[in-house]
Parts: sequence; structure tokens; C-alpha cells
Amino acid sequence: MSTPLNETPLGQLRADERDAHPDAARQRLGIVRLFDRVFFVFGTVATGWLGYLLVTESFTRGWQNLWFILIFWVVLAYLLLPRIHTLLTVIYVPDYFIGRARTREGLLGDPVNLSLFGSEEQVHAAMEAAGWNRADEVSLTSAWRIVMSTIMRRSYSDAPVSPLYLFGNIQDFTYQQEVAGNPAQRHHVRFWKAPEGWLLPGGIPTQWLAAGTYDRSVGLSLFTLQVTHKIDADTDVERDHIVSTVTGANPAAIVTVIRNFSTGYHAVNGGGDAIATDGDLPQIDLRQLTS
Repeated sequence: MSTPLNETPLGQLRADERDAHPDAARQRLGIVRLFDRVFFVFGTVATGWLGYLLVTESFTRGWQNLWFILIFWVVLAYLLLPRIHTLLTVIYVPDYFIGRARTREGLLGDPVNLSLFGSEEQVHAAMEAAGWNRADEVSLTSAWRIVMSTIMRRSYSDAPVSPLYLFGNIQDFTYQQEVAGNPAQRHHVRFWKAPEGWLLPGGIPTQWLAAGTYDRSVGLSLFTLQVTHKIDADTDVERDHIVSTVTGANPAAIVTVIRNFSTGYHAVNGGGDAIATDGDLPQIDLRQLTS
């Protein structure tokens, strides 16, 4: 028995229409993307013009109104420069896995320097047993708390970590170890669940990827001028610290190392901090742990 038209699910109708007229569907999608890009560029130009007006007005009105400079910095760092980088990275940053996480603006971020096997529960259990604290999610409350903790030099062992992206997704969770009760200095590592069936270059399987770095201080990003943590250049030291703490607390964990997974290199991350690595990728197998 045939199904009356008015009883056919709307999604099925749209799918049938798309399949019947693929060129028209692609054309509509192209128009939507075009308008999206036009409005994005317009917003970027408008933000730049606003910044120009703020800085010129601050000097026109005299030195007593230099607080306009603060507003200009906020507009520049948190509106204009991120938009410019978002536009440029679409052009010159490849959109596939190259062993680096990416910032919200698309800039290359921290190196991916760990691979893991195991369930999410096993990863959490291993990190907690090794003395790591799970970081809070980024929110207005947690952001304000870390700002005040940094200024007042108060401990915040669960302080949030800025978002980085892999596989187009923000990190699933982050762990950290605060140093001497100072939130400006900490070990931290972000974790991403690999897509089902996804393989590392060379056909090597993995279930989780992670990027671990050490925050040495607080400063300004070289690319966006935003307030951020500055990391230590030798990311291999932090990678090895994570491996040693996890295996030390979890004897059942098995570690193998993919030598020269990526060519050793010196570069910068999304905040403009120097990074260096030998290119090795440890793989930690946690599947024998009881979560």
C-alpha cells in the first residue's frame, strides 16, 4: 500500500527532493554559504572601523579619556583579530589531521603528543589515580574565578583550560596539575575521542588523542592579544611527565612509542609560544585497568 503524501515524513520529502535535484540543492547551499561569508566579512570590517573610531576618539578627547584604549584593546583582541584569523586560516591552514590541535580561530595550536586506548571511564580513573585534577568547563563563573585566583595568587586546582579543537570538536575533557598553588603555572593535558574506525597516519589505530603542555606564566597571545597562558617550549618534557605519572600510578598500563611519528620540529602554537618536539608519540594502553 502506498503512503499518502501528507503522511510522508518531512525529512524524507527533503531527502527525496535533494536526491532528485542534487544541483539545485548544492546551489542553495552555495548561496547560504556565500551570504554567511559576506556577513562575516562585513562584521569584520565593521569591527575594525569601530576599533579605529575608539582609538582616534580617545586621543581627540584628551589624555583623561585614555580608558578608551582599554575598550579598543577589547574590541581588537576579542572581536577583530579573531575574525581576521578565522578568515585567513580557512585559506592557508589544512583542514585535516597534521598532529596539531587548532584554536577557535583555526590557528595551529598545541602538538598532539599522546595516544591512548581504553574507555572514557578508564582514562578518568588512570588520570585521577596519577594525581591529576579534571579541569572545570569554561564559563563566566570559572573564567572570573581563574582571573581572580591568578591576580590574588590563590590556588584553583580545577581551573578551566582554553578550548582547542581536533576532528572539528572541542576537547572532551582536560586534566591538570597545579604547581605550588599558583594557577598561572600548571601541567595540563586535553583529550579528544577519536572517531570510530579512525586511524593515525600510517594506519595505526587509536581511541584517544591528547595534547599535553606546561603553562609557565600568564601573558598575551601574539596573534590575538588576548590574555592567555604561555606554555613552555619543550613539550616533550610535559609529554614524558604525563606518561610517567600515569604509568607510575597504574602498573597495568602498557606504553609503546611510535618513533618519529612526526618530523621533529620547532614552531609556535596558537598563542605565539615557541614549541619543540622530537616527534615521538607514546601510546598508553589502559584497557587492562579496572575502571
